[in-house]
Amino acid sequence: MQIPTLPSSIVLPRELSRFTELVYNLHWTWSAAARDCFAFVQPALWAATGNPVDLLQRVPAARWQALARDVKFLRAYGRALAALDSHLAGPRTSGYDARGPVAYFCMEYGWHECLPVMSGGLGVLAGDHTKTASDIGLPFVGVGMLYRNGFFIQQLEPSGRQANLFPRHDFSRWPVRPVAGKNGREVIVGVEFPGRVVRAKVWLVQVGRVPVLLLDTDIAQNCVGDRAITGQLYCRGREVRLCQERLVGIGGVRALRALGIKPAAWHLNEGHCAFLQIERLRELKKRGVKFDAACRRITANTVFTTHTPVPAGNEQFDPALVEKYFAGDCRELGVRFKRLHEMALEHPKRGPVNLTALALRLSSWTNGVSKLNAKVENDVWRHFWRGKPDRIQAVTNGVHVDTWLGSELAALFDRYGGPDWRLSLSDAAFWRATMARIPDSAIWAAHAAQKRRLVEFCRERTAAMRARHSAAPEDVLAAAMRLLDPDALTIGFARRFATYKRADLLFSDPKRLQRIVNRSGRPVQFVFAGKAHPEDGGGQELLRRIFQWAERPEFRGRIVLLEEYDIAVARRLVQGVDVWLNNPQRPLEASGTSGQKAGINGAPNCSVLDGWWPEAYDGTNGWDIGAGREFANPKRQARHDASSLYELLERDIVPRYYKNRAAWIATMKASIATVLPQFNSERMLRDYVQQGYGPAAGRI
Repeated sequence: MQIPTLPSSIVLPRELSRFTELVYNLHWTWSAAARDCFAFVQPALWAATGNPVDLLQRVPAARWQALARDVKFLRAYGRALAALDSHLAGPRTSGYDARGPVAYFCMEYGWHECLPVMSGGLGVLAGDHTKTASDIGLPFVGVGMLYRNGFFIQQLEPSGRQANLFPRHDFSRWPVRPVAGKNGREVIVGVEFPGRVVRAKVWLVQVGRVPVLLLDTDIAQNCVGDRAITGQLYCRGREVRLCQERLVGIGGVRALRALGIKPAAWHLNEGHCAFLQIERLRELKKRGVKFDAACRRITANTVFTTHTPVPAGNEQFDPALVEKYFAGDCRELGVRFKRLHEMALEHPKRGPVNLTALALRLSSWTNGVSKLNAKVENDVWRHFWRGKPDRIQAVTNGVHVDTWLGSELAALFDRYGGPDWRLSLSDAAFWRATMARIPDSAIWAAHAAQKRRLVEFCRERTAAMRARHSAAPEDVLAAAMRLLDPDALTIGFARRFATYKRADLLFSDPKRLQRIVNRSGRPVQFVFAGKAHPEDGGGQELLRRIFQWAERPEFRGRIVLLEEYDIAVARRLVQGVDVWLNNPQRPLEASGTSGQKAGINGAPNCSVLDGWWPEAYDGTNGWDIGAGREFANPKRQARHDASSLYELLERDIVPRYYKNRAAWIATMKASIATVLPQFNSERMLRDYVQQGYGPAAGRI
């Protein structure tokens, strides 16, 4: 594929001719050398936006000319290019040897805050997945959509009510570029919709060695309604949602074909993308393959990841609505719509079109995202296999270490683990030895620096919010200067505000909590962040209540709720908190990668034994809320878990932090030594290659 050149208005000196390569390859999101180079160009602009495209567009020509003569900058520029070139030419160690790449379909991707095409954990996981595919040289291509309005920007009103803002994004200010075909023209694919063909422009996000193709219907060839199909991620209207999922599936396959990409294995990341199988069936039908044989063919080299038993992650549609959009496809395939409907039924004979059911039936290998999640999903779908062994396997999620590790800790790993420590990411013995070599004083100093950065960030964010609320100048100043204590025990809770995640569990006994946070000489402070879906009234009410608790005099300054939870907020939180809190209603947390990100930064988890935590918790590296006791009554469970959380804080966590620094640092080191080697995304992706991708590609 070809990439159009930059607009003629942007002219760089000859000495900096490769600067655009750094800008438009998202390798910079995990390359410290590239980010140092960008910061050198214009420090204030880089600090404000973190977007290198802004540097291209807003830095004047005179500054570029000066940089081309600046020896220090040229050295930084050379280091950034060397890091990129080394990465692109690096060894391919994935163990995948099929003739075609893995095609990975996902509705959202989270690489960096300057590219807001994600809503939460699923997207961030997909971003880490693509980065890791590049790290290990896995032949891989991603497919998704480019959303003109994104998910939404969250603002909290003075009452705590969530305001949902949908800006119209300017793609020219993002590190994305239109894909051009062999003729140099932009690639446009068409997808049949009732009475018309909807056109989608194909954009490229280059993630190291991995291309990701994103579809965009907001182009002149479409009517106003169709231009809005790629407007909002997880939009409100059910019919528009169906249009999105038809587009990403069928249009995504056609985009790959338009560029001559021939995948050997196909990965559906959640059921949202299951309609890609309809297009693959159509292709085989045109080649004369009968329907049943075609179903077997496409199933053989397809893998499917199911992420959650929660209904929002298992898309369902009214059959009449689906028939409206897929009747033509069924005619082409030579089957009645009833046949397609039966393939997408959760239970026999009747019910909605369930895309998880469709994906399960048209994939040869399926996984959940933790061992517990796989067990739960097998229980939910066991009727599919009628007494046969459980089909849903476990590949526990992991996180991309270079993206989420704080710079101070990374420098410690360079010093005590050696410059090649990234080659030993999954070597548990290596990490135990490295933690033993790092002096307690060194790891505490590194953590303290990352924590100060978090406190400063919280002060800036809170001051800006209070100023927008027309707070008194003294109140804004207090937030900017004195909010949070960098020496106090700081506990983080940040995730999607769904009710089952029980963000308000901490407030079950306000008087007891007040004593904990305000105890003289041993204060405790909590930082909350998270978005509730615009259609989730319960989640929004939960958010409002926590905001109001944080504003009460007895908690103000000790409990902070940050608005607009995004990747930038997440990065600072997981790198800077002392403890990561997670208390969902078990067993509804599929994995919970935010706790893994905190854990690799030395922030022990205090968590219910749900998601990934049962695989990690060993009694030395964090805490278990609830001691594994389960009750059928959710209210009784909540009372038990809240009491357990308070006891952990009062009897162990707070005293250990303030009275036994050596024991606390031992817990930090145990967190890193256990979480990093087991829950990094390289281990995760190698599991996918060995269990899913390799066998699937071998079946074609």
